[in-house]
Amino acid sequence: MFIDEVIITVKAGNGGDGAATFRREKCIQFGGPDGGDGGRGGDVVFVADSNINTLIDFKYKKLFQAENGENGAKKNMFGKFGENLVIKVPIGTQVRDMETGKLLLDMSIPGEERVLLRGGRGGLGNTNFKNSIRRTPTMAGKGKEGVELRVKLELKLLADVALVGYPSVGKSSLINKISAAKSKVGNYHFTTLEPKLGVVRLGEGRSFVVADIPGLIEGAHEGVGLGDKFLKHIERCKMIYHIVDVAGIEGRDPIEDYERINNELVKFSEKLANKKQIILANKMDLIWDMDKYEEFKSHVEAQGNEVFPVSVILGDGLKEVLNRTWHVLQETEREELEEEADIIDVLKANKTRKEPFVVTQDEDGVFVVDGSIVDGVLAKYIITHDDESVVTFLHMLRNLGLEDALKDAGVEDGDTVRIADTEFDFVE
Repeated sequence: MFIDEVIITVKAGNGGDGAATFRREKCIQFGGPDGGDGGRGGDVVFVADSNINTLIDFKYKKLFQAENGENGAKKNMFGKFGENLVIKVPIGTQVRDMETGKLLLDMSIPGEERVLLRGGRGGLGNTNFKNSIRRTPTMAGKGKEGVELRVKLELKLLADVALVGYPSVGKSSLINKISAAKSKVGNYHFTTLEPKLGVVRLGEGRSFVVADIPGLIEGAHEGVGLGDKFLKHIERCKMIYHIVDVAGIEGRDPIEDYERINNELVKFSEKLANKKQIILANKMDLIWDMDKYEEFKSHVEAQGNEVFPVSVILGDGLKEVLNRTWHVLQETEREELEEEADIIDVLKANKTRKEPFVVTQDEDGVFVVDGSIVDGVLAKYIITHDDESVVTFLHMLRNLGLEDALKDAGVEDGDTVRIADTEFDFVE
Protein backbone atom coordinates (compact mmCIF):
# COMPACT_ATOMS: atom_id res chain seq x y z
CA MET A 1 0.00 0.00 0.00
CA PHE A 2 1.34 3.41 -0.96
CA ILE A 3 0.99 5.87 1.92
CA ASP A 4 2.37 9.38 1.31
CA GLU A 5 0.87 11.40 4.20
CA VAL A 6 0.72 10.59 7.92
CA ILE A 7 0.38 12.52 11.16
CA ILE A 8 2.44 11.35 14.14
CA THR A 9 3.57 12.64 17.53
CA VAL A 10 7.27 12.67 18.35
CA LYS A 11 8.74 13.27 21.79
CA ALA A 12 12.31 13.76 22.89
CA GLY A 13 13.46 11.92 26.01
CA ASN A 14 13.16 13.55 29.43
CA GLY A 15 16.34 14.39 31.28
CA GLY A 16 17.02 12.39 34.42
CA ASP A 17 16.74 14.06 37.83
CA GLY A 18 19.80 14.96 39.84
CA ALA A 19 20.27 13.17 43.15
CA ALA A 20 20.13 14.82 46.59
CA THR A 21 22.23 12.37 48.62
CA PHE A 22 24.97 12.56 51.25
CA ARG A 23 28.02 10.49 52.01
CA ARG A 24 27.43 8.04 54.81
CA GLU A 25 30.72 6.29 55.47
CA LYS A 26 32.15 4.89 58.63
CA CYS A 27 34.74 7.08 60.34
CA ILE A 28 34.05 10.02 57.99
CA GLN A 29 32.44 12.96 59.73
CA PHE A 30 30.57 15.61 57.75
CA GLY A 31 30.57 13.55 54.59
CA GLY A 32 28.76 16.23 52.63
CA PRO A 33 26.62 16.03 49.47
CA ASP A 34 27.47 13.41 46.82
CA GLY A 35 24.45 13.42 44.49
CA GLY A 36 25.26 12.86 40.80
CA ASP A 37 23.70 14.59 37.80
CA GLY A 38 20.87 13.09 35.77
CA GLY A 39 21.46 11.81 32.25
CA ARG A 40 20.35 13.67 29.14
CA GLY A 41 17.23 12.44 27.32
CA GLY A 42 17.50 10.90 23.87
CA ASP A 43 17.12 13.01 20.69
CA VAL A 44 14.58 12.45 17.91
CA VAL A 45 16.56 11.83 14.71
CA PHE A 46 15.21 11.41 11.17
CA VAL A 47 17.15 9.41 8.56
CA ALA A 48 16.49 9.39 4.79
CA ASP A 49 16.56 5.69 3.86
CA SER A 50 16.76 4.72 0.19
CA ASN A 51 15.32 1.27 1.01
CA ILE A 52 11.94 2.73 1.99
CA ASN A 53 9.46 4.12 -0.55
CA THR A 54 6.26 4.58 1.48
CA LEU A 55 5.13 5.87 4.88
CA ILE A 56 3.04 2.77 5.62
CA ASP A 57 5.12 2.00 8.73
CA PHE A 58 3.55 5.06 10.37
CA LYS A 59 -0.06 4.16 9.59
CA TYR A 60 -0.80 2.37 12.86
CA LYS A 61 1.86 3.58 15.28
CA LYS A 62 1.32 7.26 16.06
CA LEU A 63 3.57 8.01 19.06
CA PHE A 64 7.37 7.87 18.76
CA GLN A 65 9.31 8.65 21.92
CA ALA A 66 13.04 8.72 22.61
CA GLU A 67 14.39 7.10 25.77
CA ASN A 68 14.51 9.12 28.98
CA GLY A 69 17.78 9.81 30.75
CA GLU A 70 18.36 7.99 34.02
CA ASN A 71 18.43 9.75 37.38
CA GLY A 72 21.69 10.56 39.11
CA ALA A 73 22.71 8.50 42.12
CA LYS A 74 24.81 8.66 45.25
CA LYS A 75 28.61 8.67 45.20
CA ASN A 76 28.47 11.28 42.38
CA MET A 77 27.27 8.71 39.87
CA PHE A 78 25.83 10.31 36.74
CA GLY A 79 22.65 8.97 35.17
CA LYS A 80 22.88 7.15 31.85
CA PHE A 81 21.99 9.15 28.74
CA GLY A 82 18.78 8.11 26.97
CA GLU A 83 19.06 6.36 23.61
CA ASN A 84 18.25 8.46 20.56
CA LEU A 85 15.09 7.61 18.64
CA VAL A 86 15.99 7.04 14.97
CA ILE A 87 13.05 7.37 12.58
CA LYS A 88 13.72 6.12 9.04
CA VAL A 89 11.71 7.75 6.26
CA PRO A 90 11.75 7.58 2.45
CA ILE A 91 13.95 10.01 0.54
CA GLY A 92 11.85 13.06 -0.28
CA THR A 93 9.93 13.13 3.01
CA GLN A 94 9.07 16.52 4.47
CA VAL A 95 8.39 16.97 8.19
CA ARG A 96 5.92 19.76 8.99
CA ASP A 97 4.64 21.22 12.25
CA MET A 98 0.92 20.52 12.50
CA GLU A 99 0.17 23.75 14.38
CA THR A 100 1.78 26.21 11.98
CA GLY A 101 2.22 24.10 8.82
CA LYS A 102 5.87 25.22 8.63
CA LEU A 103 8.50 22.97 7.09
CA LEU A 104 10.91 21.66 9.74
CA LEU A 105 12.95 19.05 7.84
CA ASP A 106 13.32 18.24 4.15
CA MET A 107 14.86 14.77 3.90
CA SER A 108 16.00 14.89 0.27
CA ILE A 109 19.57 13.55 0.50
CA PRO A 110 20.05 9.75 0.64
CA GLY A 111 21.46 8.63 3.99
CA GLU A 112 21.32 12.05 5.67
CA GLU A 113 20.60 12.23 9.41
CA ARG A 114 18.82 15.25 10.88
CA VAL A 115 17.99 15.95 14.53
CA LEU A 116 14.45 17.30 14.94
CA LEU A 117 14.19 17.47 18.75
CA ARG A 118 16.96 17.51 21.33
CA GLY A 119 16.52 15.48 24.51
CA GLY A 120 15.94 17.25 27.82
CA ARG A 121 18.99 18.19 29.90
CA GLY A 122 19.72 16.14 32.99
CA GLY A 123 19.19 17.79 36.37
CA LEU A 124 22.16 18.75 38.57
CA GLY A 125 22.98 16.72 41.67
CA ASN A 126 23.06 18.47 45.04
CA THR A 127 26.87 18.69 44.94
CA ASN A 128 26.37 21.58 42.51
CA PHE A 129 24.38 23.59 45.06
CA LYS A 130 26.99 23.47 47.80
CA ASN A 131 28.64 26.78 48.75
CA SER A 132 30.23 28.46 51.75
CA ILE A 133 26.82 29.22 53.25
CA ARG A 134 24.79 26.19 52.18
CA ARG A 135 27.00 23.28 53.25
CA THR A 136 24.37 20.54 53.09
CA PRO A 137 22.00 21.35 50.22
CA THR A 138 18.92 19.13 50.12
CA MET A 139 17.88 20.50 46.73
CA ALA A 140 18.73 18.91 43.40
CA GLY A 141 18.05 19.83 39.79
CA LYS A 142 15.09 18.30 38.01
CA GLY A 143 15.59 16.85 34.54
CA LYS A 144 14.13 18.96 31.74
CA GLU A 145 11.14 17.41 30.06
CA GLY A 146 11.62 16.42 26.44
CA VAL A 147 9.67 18.43 23.86
CA GLU A 148 6.61 16.76 22.35
CA LEU A 149 5.52 17.79 18.87
CA ARG A 150 2.76 16.75 16.50
CA VAL A 151 4.09 16.60 12.96
CA LYS A 152 2.89 15.72 9.50
CA LEU A 153 5.08 13.58 7.25
CA GLU A 154 4.60 14.25 3.53
CA LEU A 155 6.36 12.12 0.94
CA LYS A 156 7.23 13.89 -2.31
CA LEU A 157 8.97 11.47 -4.66
CA LEU A 158 12.50 12.37 -5.67
CA ALA A 159 12.40 11.73 -9.42
CA ASP A 160 14.28 13.49 -12.22
CA VAL A 161 11.46 13.25 -14.75
CA ALA A 162 7.71 13.19 -14.12
CA LEU A 163 5.16 11.77 -16.55
CA VAL A 164 1.96 13.77 -16.90
CA GLY A 165 -0.97 13.50 -19.24
CA TYR A 166 -4.55 12.37 -19.49
CA PRO A 167 -5.43 8.79 -18.51
CA SER A 168 -4.78 6.14 -21.18
CA VAL A 169 -2.26 8.21 -23.18
CA GLY A 170 0.53 5.67 -22.60
CA LYS A 171 2.35 6.80 -19.45
CA SER A 172 2.44 3.35 -17.82
CA SER A 173 3.46 1.73 -21.09
CA LEU A 174 6.28 4.27 -21.45
CA ILE A 175 7.78 3.69 -18.00
CA ASN A 176 7.57 -0.07 -18.55
CA LYS A 177 9.32 0.28 -21.91
CA ILE A 178 12.21 2.53 -20.83
CA SER A 179 12.84 1.11 -17.34
CA ALA A 180 12.50 -2.06 -15.29
CA ALA A 181 9.33 -0.75 -13.60
CA LYS A 182 6.22 -2.89 -13.96
CA SER A 183 3.34 -0.47 -13.93
CA LYS A 184 -0.12 -1.91 -14.60
CA VAL A 185 -1.38 -1.19 -18.12
CA GLY A 186 -4.99 -1.17 -19.30
CA ASN A 187 -7.27 0.53 -21.82
CA TYR A 188 -9.37 2.16 -19.10
CA HIS A 189 -8.95 5.27 -17.01
CA PHE A 190 -6.97 5.33 -13.77
CA THR A 191 -5.11 2.07 -14.30
CA THR A 192 -2.33 3.63 -12.23
CA LEU A 193 -3.67 4.26 -8.73
CA GLU A 194 -0.39 5.21 -7.12
CA PRO A 195 2.92 6.75 -8.29
CA LYS A 196 5.51 4.38 -9.77
CA LEU A 197 9.25 4.95 -10.03
CA GLY A 198 11.49 3.57 -12.75
CA VAL A 199 15.24 3.90 -13.34
CA VAL A 200 16.29 4.57 -16.94
CA ARG A 201 19.81 3.35 -17.74
CA LEU A 202 21.48 4.69 -20.88
CA GLY A 203 24.93 3.29 -20.16
CA GLU A 204 27.62 3.31 -17.52
CA GLY A 205 27.20 6.37 -15.29
CA ARG A 206 24.20 7.59 -17.30
CA SER A 207 20.85 7.00 -15.62
CA PHE A 208 17.88 8.94 -14.29
CA VAL A 209 14.65 8.29 -12.38
CA VAL A 210 11.18 8.64 -13.92
CA ALA A 211 7.93 8.89 -11.94
CA ASP A 212 4.65 7.68 -13.42
CA ILE A 213 1.91 9.82 -11.85
CA PRO A 214 -1.79 8.77 -11.97
CA GLY A 215 -3.59 10.49 -14.84
CA LEU A 216 -4.75 14.05 -14.55
CA ILE A 217 -8.11 15.26 -15.70
CA GLU A 218 -9.66 18.69 -15.86
CA GLY A 219 -10.42 19.96 -12.35
CA ALA A 220 -7.72 17.82 -10.71
CA HIS A 221 -6.41 20.76 -8.66
CA GLU A 222 -9.87 20.97 -7.06
CA GLY A 223 -10.00 17.28 -6.19
CA VAL A 224 -11.56 15.83 -9.34
CA GLY A 225 -10.25 12.37 -10.19
CA LEU A 226 -6.92 11.21 -8.75
CA GLY A 227 -4.48 13.81 -10.06
CA ASP A 228 -4.56 16.39 -7.26
CA LYS A 229 -3.61 13.71 -4.73
CA PHE A 230 -0.34 13.06 -6.55
CA LEU A 231 0.61 16.39 -8.13
CA LYS A 232 2.83 17.14 -5.13
CA HIS A 233 5.04 14.21 -6.14
CA ILE A 234 6.27 16.00 -9.25
CA GLU A 235 7.18 19.26 -7.50
CA ARG A 236 10.73 17.99 -6.95
CA CYS A 237 11.38 16.80 -10.51
CA LYS A 238 13.80 18.58 -12.82
CA MET A 239 11.64 18.25 -15.93
CA ILE A 240 8.38 16.83 -17.25
CA TYR A 241 7.41 14.34 -19.96
CA HIS A 242 4.03 15.57 -21.17
CA ILE A 243 2.47 12.69 -23.08
CA VAL A 244 -0.37 13.38 -25.50
CA ASP A 245 -2.45 10.96 -27.55
CA VAL A 246 -1.85 12.73 -30.85
CA ALA A 247 -4.04 10.22 -32.70
CA GLY A 248 -7.07 11.17 -30.59
CA ILE A 249 -8.07 7.55 -29.97
CA GLU A 250 -10.22 8.58 -26.98
CA GLY A 251 -12.10 11.07 -29.14
CA ARG A 252 -10.38 14.12 -27.58
CA ASP A 253 -8.46 16.85 -29.37
CA PRO A 254 -4.66 16.67 -28.72
CA ILE A 255 -4.24 20.45 -28.50
CA GLU A 256 -7.09 20.73 -25.98
CA ASP A 257 -5.60 17.87 -23.92
CA TYR A 258 -2.22 19.60 -23.91
CA GLU A 259 -3.67 22.94 -22.81
CA ARG A 260 -5.94 21.48 -20.13
CA ILE A 261 -3.14 19.54 -18.46
CA ASN A 262 -0.90 22.60 -18.47
CA ASN A 263 -3.75 24.61 -16.98
CA GLU A 264 -4.03 22.11 -14.11
CA LEU A 265 -0.29 22.43 -13.46
CA VAL A 266 -0.55 26.24 -13.34
CA LYS A 267 -3.48 26.11 -10.91
CA PHE A 268 -1.63 23.70 -8.63
CA SER A 269 1.75 25.45 -8.65
CA GLU A 270 3.26 28.19 -10.81
CA LYS A 271 6.70 26.75 -10.10
CA LEU A 272 5.58 23.35 -11.36
CA ALA A 273 4.10 24.82 -14.54
CA ASN A 274 7.39 26.57 -15.38
CA LYS A 275 9.47 23.40 -15.37
CA LYS A 276 11.08 22.26 -18.61
CA GLN A 277 8.74 20.05 -20.67
CA ILE A 278 9.41 17.56 -23.43
CA ILE A 279 6.22 16.76 -25.29
CA LEU A 280 5.78 13.17 -26.45
CA ALA A 281 3.28 12.93 -29.30
CA ASN A 282 2.33 9.31 -28.70
CA LYS A 283 0.45 6.74 -30.82
CA MET A 284 1.99 7.95 -34.08
CA ASP A 285 1.47 4.40 -35.38
CA LEU A 286 -2.30 4.97 -35.20
CA ILE A 287 -2.50 8.43 -36.72
CA TRP A 288 -4.14 8.61 -40.13
CA ASP A 289 -3.87 12.35 -40.83
CA MET A 290 -0.32 13.75 -40.57
CA ASP A 291 -1.69 17.27 -40.88
CA LYS A 292 -3.19 16.73 -37.44
CA TYR A 293 0.27 16.02 -36.02
CA GLU A 294 1.83 19.01 -37.81
CA GLU A 295 -0.87 21.29 -36.40
CA PHE A 296 -0.20 19.97 -32.88
CA LYS A 297 3.57 20.31 -33.30
CA SER A 298 3.30 23.92 -34.50
CA HIS A 299 1.08 24.82 -31.54
CA VAL A 300 3.46 23.32 -28.99
CA GLU A 301 6.66 24.68 -30.53
CA ALA A 302 5.13 28.16 -30.60
CA GLN A 303 5.15 27.96 -26.78
CA GLY A 304 8.86 27.08 -26.70
CA ASN A 305 8.51 23.34 -26.00
CA GLU A 306 10.11 20.46 -27.91
CA VAL A 307 7.94 17.80 -29.55
CA PHE A 308 9.03 14.21 -30.23
CA PRO A 309 6.80 11.92 -32.32
CA VAL A 310 6.83 8.46 -30.70
CA SER A 311 5.04 5.15 -30.60
CA VAL A 312 5.52 3.74 -27.11
CA ILE A 313 4.09 0.34 -28.04
CA LEU A 314 6.55 -0.09 -30.96
CA GLY A 315 9.41 1.75 -29.24
CA ASP A 316 9.76 4.20 -32.12
CA GLY A 317 11.41 7.54 -31.29
CA LEU A 318 12.18 6.70 -27.65
CA LYS A 319 15.97 6.59 -28.05
CA GLU A 320 16.05 10.21 -29.23
CA VAL A 321 13.82 11.27 -26.32
CA LEU A 322 16.04 9.58 -23.72
CA ASN A 323 19.27 11.06 -25.10
CA ARG A 324 17.76 14.54 -25.19
CA THR A 325 16.48 14.03 -21.63
CA TRP A 326 19.95 13.15 -20.37
CA HIS A 327 21.43 16.37 -21.74
CA VAL A 328 18.61 18.50 -20.30
CA LEU A 329 19.03 16.92 -16.87
CA GLN A 330 22.76 17.69 -16.85
CA GLU A 331 21.98 21.36 -17.43
CA THR A 332 19.17 21.59 -14.85
CA GLU A 333 19.64 22.06 -11.11
CA ARG A 334 17.07 20.67 -8.71
CA GLU A 335 15.47 23.65 -7.01
CA GLU A 336 14.56 23.87 -3.35
CA LEU A 337 10.83 23.69 -2.69
CA GLU A 338 10.81 25.99 0.33
CA GLU A 339 13.00 27.15 3.18
CA GLU A 340 13.04 25.22 6.45
CA ALA A 341 11.75 26.99 9.56
CA ASP A 342 13.81 27.23 12.75
CA ILE A 343 12.52 24.59 15.16
CA ILE A 344 13.20 26.90 18.14
CA ASP A 345 10.97 29.62 16.66
CA VAL A 346 8.23 27.09 15.93
CA LEU A 347 8.29 25.72 19.48
CA LYS A 348 8.12 29.23 20.91
CA ALA A 349 5.15 30.06 18.69
CA ASN A 350 3.32 26.91 19.80
CA LYS A 351 3.94 27.49 23.50
CA THR A 352 0.97 29.01 25.27
CA ARG A 353 1.77 32.18 27.15
CA LYS A 354 1.14 32.14 30.90
CA GLU A 355 1.30 34.95 33.46
CA PRO A 356 4.43 34.93 35.69
CA PHE A 357 2.31 34.66 38.85
CA VAL A 358 -1.38 33.74 39.02
CA VAL A 359 -2.90 34.16 42.51
CA THR A 360 -6.41 32.83 43.16
CA GLN A 361 -8.42 32.15 46.32
CA ASP A 362 -10.13 28.82 47.02
CA GLU A 363 -13.35 28.19 48.93
CA ASP A 364 -11.47 28.05 52.25
CA GLY A 365 -9.93 31.47 51.71
CA VAL A 366 -6.45 30.09 51.00
CA PHE A 367 -4.45 32.03 48.38
CA VAL A 368 -3.18 29.60 45.73
CA VAL A 369 -0.15 30.63 43.68
CA ASP A 370 0.41 29.35 40.14
CA GLY A 371 2.03 30.76 37.01
CA SER A 372 4.94 30.37 34.61
CA ILE A 373 7.61 31.31 37.20
CA VAL A 374 6.32 28.73 39.68
CA ASP A 375 6.20 26.10 36.90
CA GLY A 376 9.72 27.07 35.83
CA VAL A 377 11.22 26.68 39.28
CA LEU A 378 9.39 23.41 39.92
CA ALA A 379 10.52 22.11 36.52
CA LYS A 380 14.13 23.00 37.29
CA TYR A 381 14.52 21.92 40.90
CA ILE A 382 13.46 18.97 43.01
CA ILE A 383 11.91 20.46 46.16
CA THR A 384 11.88 18.08 49.12
CA HIS A 385 9.64 18.73 52.11
CA ASP A 386 12.38 19.51 54.61
CA ASP A 387 12.46 23.04 56.00
CA GLU A 388 15.68 24.08 54.25
CA SER A 389 14.46 23.04 50.80
CA VAL A 390 11.09 24.80 51.20
CA VAL A 391 12.71 27.98 52.50
CA THR A 392 15.15 28.00 49.57
CA PHE A 393 12.22 27.53 47.17
CA LEU A 394 10.29 30.44 48.68
CA HIS A 395 13.36 32.67 48.63
CA MET A 396 13.75 31.98 44.90
CA LEU A 397 10.13 32.96 44.24
CA ARG A 398 10.41 36.04 46.43
CA ASN A 399 13.43 37.25 44.47
CA LEU A 400 11.41 36.72 41.28
CA GLY A 401 8.54 38.96 42.48
CA LEU A 402 6.23 36.65 44.45
CA GLU A 403 5.78 39.04 47.38
CA ASP A 404 4.60 41.88 45.15
CA ALA A 405 2.22 39.53 43.31
CA LEU A 406 0.67 38.41 46.62
CA LYS A 407 0.17 41.99 47.82
CA ASP A 408 -1.41 42.94 44.51
CA ALA A 409 -3.85 40.04 44.98
CA GLY A 410 -4.87 41.38 48.43
CA VAL A 411 -2.95 39.00 50.69
CA GLU A 412 -2.60 40.38 54.21
CA ASP A 413 -0.43 39.53 57.20
CA GLY A 414 -1.41 36.11 58.60
CA ASP A 415 -3.23 34.83 55.47
CA THR A 416 -2.55 31.27 54.34
CA VAL A 417 -0.75 30.81 51.03
CA ARG A 418 -0.39 27.53 49.12
CA ILE A 419 2.30 26.85 46.52
CA ALA A 420 2.77 23.38 45.06
CA ASP A 421 0.95 21.60 47.92
CA THR A 422 2.99 23.49 50.54
CA GLU A 423 1.10 25.93 52.81
CA PHE A 424 2.61 28.74 54.86
CA ASP A 425 1.46 31.91 56.61
CA PHE A 426 2.20 35.21 54.92
CA VAL A 427 4.21 37.52 57.18
CA GLU A 428 4.93 41.15 56.33
